[in-house]
Amino acid sequence: MDEQLTGGYSEPCGQCAAVDWGVSDEGQFFCRSCHNVIEKTREVEDVTTLHSINSRISQITKPKKKRDEGGREWIICEGFQFILNHQAKALVSLGVCMKFETEVLWNFWKIYLQNTQQAFTKNPVYTPRFTVFMKSQSDEEVNSPSQQSNHTEVASDMSEEMSVSGYSSEVQSSVLSKGSSDVGAYPKTKGGKERNKFMSMPRTLALCYLALLWIREAITLADLLRLVSEGRIPYVNIHEAFPEEMRLFGKDVRFFNVRYIPSYSLVHKEAVALAQIMKLPSFPTISQDCLLHPLPLTVRYLLEANLPDDLHIWVHKVIRQASMGDSSFLTFDPSKEKPHLVCYDIQAVAVIIVALKLLFKLDDHEEWKLSEEAGKKKKRVFKLKKWFDVVQPVLEKARKREEQEEARRKWGTTKPFITTLKRKCLTLKKRRVAEHLEQKFQKFTDSAPEESSSLNSHTSFRFSWGNEEGSDGPSIFNNHLDCTFKKDGIKYLSNRKYWHLNLKACPPNKCGDHFSEMEPRLPRMYVWVLDLFSFILGVSQTEVHKEVLNVERCFLKRNYEPKVQWTFASCKKKKKTVEKKTHVNEEHINDGE
Repeated sequence: MDEQLTGGYSEPCGQCAAVDWGVSDEGQFFCRSCHNVIEKTREVEDVTTLHSINSRISQITKPKKKRDEGGREWIICEGFQFILNHQAKALVSLGVCMKFETEVLWNFWKIYLQNTQQAFTKNPVYTPRFTVFMKSQSDEEVNSPSQQSNHTEVASDMSEEMSVSGYSSEVQSSVLSKGSSDVGAYPKTKGGKERNKFMSMPRTLALCYLALLWIREAITLADLLRLVSEGRIPYVNIHEAFPEEMRLFGKDVRFFNVRYIPSYSLVHKEAVALAQIMKLPSFPTISQDCLLHPLPLTVRYLLEANLPDDLHIWVHKVIRQASMGDSSFLTFDPSKEKPHLVCYDIQAVAVIIVALKLLFKLDDHEEWKLSEEAGKKKKRVFKLKKWFDVVQPVLEKARKREEQEEARRKWGTTKPFITTLKRKCLTLKKRRVAEHLEQKFQKFTDSAPEESSSLNSHTSFRFSWGNEEGSDGPSIFNNHLDCTFKKDGIKYLSNRKYWHLNLKACPPNKCGDHFSEMEPRLPRMYVWVLDLFSFILGVSQTEVHKEVLNVERCFLKRNYEPKVQWTFASCKKKKKTVEKKTHVNEEHINDGE
């Protein structure tokens, strides 16, 4: 028993009769043996009343915060602004330019608040008791990021930039300890246009992604979610960093309690929705000098997957044939009726997969035959069998390591949410019991909790290929491709036919994805390649396969004439894998040699 905290209190516990007292963060005494909480609190001398020797206070907090237990009136958008501020600072510390935080993201946030009438307007729609005003600009000046770039006044802390004034006399001090003041004004339904205007935790990442895309940073959406998963961008339990005066309580759990890291498709969808809500103009052009362009981006994933550099020549041909390198196709324009935001990273790996199918077919037969023939010619020729033997064990090892890191992830929070005053005591008691059991188990195992290796060192690549010490395996990047032959003066591909599924797209919003139904009948080598790139990006195989079909629709637009069409009625039934074969040579892909 710590005599300094308990002051020599030696009364036995009323439940277990033990004399083993501790003091919680709230100043309440509790039994370390049975975790029973008693009414006694820690006594601390009040230094402000020196004239009275016997004057005592019954709480640890400062006297000036005693009225509202350290809380103040705050609104929900202030909480999300605090989170965006921390996420922006984390990205800047990772190497993103300062313009991202000081101009683009802050301006996007102001436009969002004004267009949804949550702030920077005379009559906030969800906070009728407040008048939210802006210090430096009028409402009419906040129109577009281009207009604000020349007239931006950025404070040292984004949380200090928003001012709330005009408190109503109806708001009493009892509200101050019950979380955000405007949580009751938000609709409870999950659907509807009004609900779509609300900010959420996944939308904070979507807003950061839009700001990164605006300044054309070389951080893809998959990279952003990976940084979140590694804890380098605050997201999980970010409410623990809230200042003391912003107390979370009750219904605030709907907005700030994070139970999972959002998926790629969810954040991508929210980014498009936010761009439409903010009515943003066309984004800066994605040209070949931008690292989000498929030409430089595919080089990165060729290195990541340990594929030969010569494959990029064929990747370039696929991009040119599919007209996917045009700036009009790649640049995001939210002002269109149906805006399309390209999944730059998934599209890049899909182009690589199409090039692999073009050269090696990936039908569980042709690729191994070509690999055996290449093995008889030269030592430095790329052999797909050797590539599989090198990458497969490394992939399995990396997947197991990722599963272990995910199992060690702590989703619990040191500051639990208090949903009701009745459950406050029970919630705090459960937290103390959990911490006590964790300490006991650590003593039994005689080991401290292991830190995740991803937090110690960070790299943009999941694998490291080469002959250096610590590499995952030998590099095949410098191997040569031998996948063509000449006949009658015409250069043909060693793989004469290209197979693909039925490219007839299903009706939107009427038919779901069919990859789970088709996967057992697809070639195993093709499925393994999907699995490899889906692990590299941290997305599902379904999303990669869907983008492969989109690339094939663009690539085969001149030669593809569907003979079997899927109607909406046939989509409801179990599909058959429709395989088509197209004769290919270098004339079909505009070689120009």
